[in-house]
Amino acid sequence: MAEARDDAHPPADTVSLDYFTGLYLAKDDPWDLATKWHDQRKYAVTMASLPREHYRRCYEPGASIGLLTRLLAARCDEVLAVDSVDSAVEQAREALRDLSHVRVERANLPAELPAGTFDLIVVGDLLYYFDEADLRATLDGLVQCLEPGGDIVGVHFRDRATGGNYDGHQVHEALAARPGLERVVHHEDEWFLLDVFRRTVPR
Repeated sequence: MAEARDDAHPPADTVSLDYFTGLYLAKDDPWDLATKWHDQRKYAVTMASLPREHYRRCYEPGASIGLLTRLLAARCDEVLAVDSVDSAVEQAREALRDLSHVRVERANLPAELPAGTFDLIVVGDLLYYFDEADLRATLDGLVQCLEPGGDIVGVHFRDRATGGNYDGHQVHEALAARPGLERVVHHEDEWFLLDVFRRTVPR
């Protein structure tokens, strides 16, 4: 019997960097992001859900090989895209070398959160790999990086097989629980969940 959604828990330990490195050693695009229709559609829905036409400075953790990064770059003055896997960073840098306003760096969250603030943060298919402590630290850090009035986008696949495992539902509710965030967009379908939260401006 599947667990109830509220009973699902984060992994006991954050999924290791070695695990992700191994995936990229086996295959340049481990999740076939460049070819699967549901990923292309997910990116299109993400872009259509951005409330503003243009943003000043975007941060994209877990950018993988940079497919969504290129789309975000068309809507932003500056993009910082990061991933923890060297191979992914190298591929993204090569794919985005024609975009001078995009910077791709290696960073491992939550230890290596960026300096400065952003008016757009986009985090996709990343948060459910963290254990409880690292998830809390990552979310707190992302909110601190978000400028008042800025938007943070969470987009994560859902557990289609059983509906009871730890997935986008839990990590988005954890994000929603952070003080000072207001949900302004919500999308849910059979493949993924997407939420846009705005950091409320202090009085």
